Amino acid sequence: MIKKRLLTIVPESKKYIIGNVICQWLSLAANAVMMFSIAVLLSQLYWQTITAELLIVCGVCIISAIIVRLVCTLIASKMSFLSSKTVKRKLREMIYTKLLRLGASYNENVSTAEVVQVSVEGVDQLETYFGAYLPQFFYAMLAPLTLFVLLCFINLPSAVVLLVCVPLIPGTIMMIQKWAKKLLAKYWGEYTALGDNFLENVQGLTTLKIYQSDKHKNEEMNVQAEHFRKITMKVLTMQLNSVTIMDFIAAGGAALGIIMAVWQFSAGKVDLTGCLLIMLLSADFFIPMRRLGSYFHIAMNGMAASDKIFKLIDMDEDDSTEGKPFPKNSDITIQNVSFSYGGGKNALDQINLTIERNRFVAVAGESGCGKSTLAAVLMGRNKHYQGSIKIGGTELSEISEDSLMKNITYIGSNSYIFKGTVRDNLLLGNPNASDEDLRQVLADTNLADFFDSENGLETKIDERGSNLSGGQRQRLALARALLHDSEIYIFDEAASNIDVESENIAMANIKRLAKNKTIIMISHRLANIEKADVIAVLKNGSLTECGSHDKLLKNSGEYARLWNTQQELEHYTQEGAKA
Repeated sequence: MIKKRLLTIVPESKKYIIGNVICQWLSLAANAVMMFSIAVLLSQLYWQTITAELLIVCGVCIISAIIVRLVCTLIASKMSFLSSKTVKRKLREMIYTKLLRLGASYNENVSTAEVVQVSVEGVDQLETYFGAYLPQFFYAMLAPLTLFVLLCFINLPSAVVLLVCVPLIPGTIMMIQKWAKKLLAKYWGEYTALGDNFLENVQGLTTLKIYQSDKHKNEEMNVQAEHFRKITMKVLTMQLNSVTIMDFIAAGGAALGIIMAVWQFSAGKVDLTGCLLIMLLSADFFIPMRRLGSYFHIAMNGMAASDKIFKLIDMDEDDSTEGKPFPKNSDITIQNVSFSYGGGKNALDQINLTIERNRFVAVAGESGCGKSTLAAVLMGRNKHYQGSIKIGGTELSEISEDSLMKNITYIGSNSYIFKGTVRDNLLLGNPNASDEDLRQVLADTNLADFFDSENGLETKIDERGSNLSGGQRQRLALARALLHDSEIYIFDEAASNIDVESENIAMANIKRLAKNKTIIMISHRLANIEKADVIAVLKNGSLTECGSHDKLLKNSGEYARLWNTQQELEHYTQEGAKA
């Protein structure tokens, strides 16, 4: 059972596998010398003809054989390690490179949990496949033939009996292979599903606690874990049963060989030394194949994991390094664009909108109307849209992802803050920015005083910015975006979690950017987009109206309704605060 594609992908591992097999074969040869020396000593001892010279010679042979076996075992272990190391590095590089090529839209095709599982657990399973199974596979073919040739010169019938019994073990493996493959495919399916659910629940644990739904999710995971336990027990049962069968065949085959040797000795067709040698080496006929059988189950698990890995690697992709460069004229023309998640109801339905270069364009509407979906489509994260989106006359899908990411900056309400320092996070926006530039954007986003009171640009940031408030995280993300200096900025509720003073500062920066950059702003708070050049209003995925703030209020449509509702709510809140 060899997957040629795995060997093709990692050709460097072949030399380590060959080296491993050679070491095991030399160890077998040394063991045969040692067994022959022991057989000679025992026979001479039986016949009481042993001499000091013979004892010394046999002792030297035995000690030398032990040393050779030890050295060969150490070298084989080293070869196994190098093979596994090569495979793990190569496959993880391929997975990482594939994700980079899939780009921002990778999760349209595969979940993050599955990527983590195949790149960690899946690759670890293939470590055993290359480091143990493949060398053992070739050695298990070579060892019985080597011993057969050796024992043919001693007693042919005994050698034939031993050789004939050896294929019964791989025969057993072949019989269970088809069933095992289906079972392990199901096992990996349950495993990745459980991983998906676990990751989602961990990420949303705070929300589950707030709504006291953690117990319900716990019960759901218990049910799923029980399914996984059952399939795991089936896998273990299959492995135990097959190991028992292989042990029976190995022990039975060795016993038959010993019985044949004794019978040949009693018939005078082999001397005592030859009979003892056959008895001592009979188990070695079956040990390599038996060990192969034990590795078989791990190999099958690795094969099932490799199917998942190849499924990821073979996904269709749009190479981010290929495609057209970002046009100098960054006018955006959206014509009859529709988009749906998973083939359901359209989240966007026949959108027509023109966004001129260096204009401040806002997108408004109630929650769930399609605002963030439109932003994700423009960013290239949702690629399977219908209709046409052109930037400067070039279709969005024809622009390379690298070029798109350099010229469009997205700032969401949940922008990721990395573990490290303030400087590390800001330099992601512009690696060439000076300290003065970094301090300026911190000042622009009302963060300078806070970080100066800590350790300035060297202030430590925990994972996901957990040692910062929600508002501070958003302002740091905004500061990083200001450094990026791209043609188009998309702000998706980027000021939703910050105080009024910081919000005003952030909006002042956004309006200043709008003088020479294209700004697309999504905000539930309509007061923030009042000064936008154009406001596009979405409702149930459709564009219902478009124009300036004053024009839309005169139309008395959806925007006017939302504006009046918010004004009444803010007035009510202010009155309540005064009271």
